[in-house]
Amino acid sequence: MRSSHPRSAAVAALVATALATGLLAGSADAAEGAVSADPIRIHDIQGTTRISPLNGKPVTDVEGIVTGVRTYGSRGFWIQDPDADDNDATSEGVFVFTNAVPTVAVGDAVKVSGTVGEYIPGGLASGNQSVTQISKPTVTVVSSGNALPEATAINEYTVPAEYAPAGDPAAGGSINGLTLEPARYALDHYESLEGMNVKIGTSRVVGATDPYAELWVTVKGWENTAKRGGTVYGSYESQNTGRLQIQQLAPLAQQPFPVANVGDRLTGTTEGPLDFNQFGGYTLVARTLGTVKAGTLAPEKTKPQAEQELAVATYNVENLDPTDPQEKFDALAKAVVENLASPDVLALEEIQDDNGAKNDGTVSAEQTLAKFTAAISAAGGPAYQWRTVNPEDKKDGGEPGGNIRQVFLFNPARVSFTERAPGDAVTATGVTKVNGKAALSHSPGRVDPANPAWADSRKPLAGEFVFRGKTVFVIANHFGSKGGDEGLTSHHQPPVRPSEAKRLQQAQAVNGFVKQILAEDKNANVLVLGDINDFEFSATTDALADGGALYPAIKSLPKAERYSYVYQGNAQVLDQILTSPAIKKFTYDSVHINAEFSAQNSDHDPQVLRFRP
Repeated sequence: MRSSHPRSAAVAALVATALATGLLAGSADAAEGAVSADPIRIHDIQGTTRISPLNGKPVTDVEGIVTGVRTYGSRGFWIQDPDADDNDATSEGVFVFTNAVPTVAVGDAVKVSGTVGEYIPGGLASGNQSVTQISKPTVTVVSSGNALPEATAINEYTVPAEYAPAGDPAAGGSINGLTLEPARYALDHYESLEGMNVKIGTSRVVGATDPYAELWVTVKGWENTAKRGGTVYGSYESQNTGRLQIQQLAPLAQQPFPVANVGDRLTGTTEGPLDFNQFGGYTLVARTLGTVKAGTLAPEKTKPQAEQELAVATYNVENLDPTDPQEKFDALAKAVVENLASPDVLALEEIQDDNGAKNDGTVSAEQTLAKFTAAISAAGGPAYQWRTVNPEDKKDGGEPGGNIRQVFLFNPARVSFTERAPGDAVTATGVTKVNGKAALSHSPGRVDPANPAWADSRKPLAGEFVFRGKTVFVIANHFGSKGGDEGLTSHHQPPVRPSEAKRLQQAQAVNGFVKQILAEDKNANVLVLGDINDFEFSATTDALADGGALYPAIKSLPKAERYSYVYQGNAQVLDQILTSPAIKKFTYDSVHINAEFSAQNSDHDPQVLRFRP
């Protein structure tokens, strides 16, 4: 099982020093004031902000009841003072980092001496909030078998509707120095319970069980509900305050973690310490885990296209290469045939080269595509042909050595590909006129590959297709990832999202190319599609649509159906198909077959658009 926040005493000390010399400047007086004749209590350590007033200071004989013991990953235990103060902003629980397997048991009354610190899961650069802890502890067990402090309920009535305060401009947008307002902001509410024994009642699963034995629930069943049971992330201001990550304290060898899909319910009481980790923020680490009651969610199947309809789809197949098991090829192929109804044109993202992650200069994906198209035929699908442009080695990002690229599959029985001087990795396709109509100079070809926007990123693949005598331009994309962006629970509010700058430039490049086509023929049928790696409400999407050149077709769906990916319990849009003005009538479907399920063939849901050119 993945450690919830792998660390070492050295790292913790380094981070504590960094915080003490930065965010904690001026806190020495508060720390000195807390050192008095009265014994230090846990709420003194936690204080009324995210950073302990005693950060970096030694404490002696801090009393509490052990409420949870973690014997793997970040080893340690949580203690809680059963005698709470009257300030809702101060937590009564704290994590004791032992490094070695703890020797205490739940219910032990202990006295802990050690050093107060602030550990940042993921490190300073992550933007994550810190966890207040006691490290290098000396522990004395006073008694055993004590009743635990009553668990604090987290539910729709206790979690505020507003997500977070605005960060302090004088502190670079950080909320670390702000006094907690747990009755006003959700993040402050969770922070005020950091390290405490908490519980939830029966809650709907909004993020399926992942390979690291964790799932997501919402304690607000009505909050931005998706049609199929998830919680929709529909704007930067709709962070969905009721989401909470669930892990378990018991090692997996001792107690397997339940398998759940979106829409299932975690029934009964789930109770344990409230932790914070780098893979999702506030997490209930269950000492007592509820029971998963399965729902009725099933993978969707889109409607087959009519005879006169052209069906165009996009699907991120998650690093597909010949070293993957045949089962993955077969499952993806079955999805193309049965769930996507064998679209006429299928743009694929993350097709890897012929030996996958092996970093030996191979760039061809012929074996990958031959194996995939054969699997589609074996599943009863059409005999797809493919077109692509091989990338330069190690120039397009993705898994090192994998050389991912976009690929067009097309059904030659229904659609033809117009081949014009096929381009290569570094040659840009242009827009010309042939017989008075817009045409590509290279088909297939790459869009503006020398543009710095595509450095270490996938270059768009453009192709010209003919369906029932009508030309359709398709541009397949895989924009830069969100790597490096801060999470919603960042101590910066709003979170810093540096990856957006590159996607904005990429969107502007594609928008400019589409405008070139439309300048030659305002009635051209143009589809821009792929893994855009950004939301339908983002600046990236706005830039793609600029000037009315394109319309994000997913906006034609009701808000409760707008998603292609589930991340930390938020159902959101990453995959898109955008249409030029000539495509006035269409049917759009985000085909939910992966993102909501624990068993996935890819982490993305494919998208399908049907129209009559």
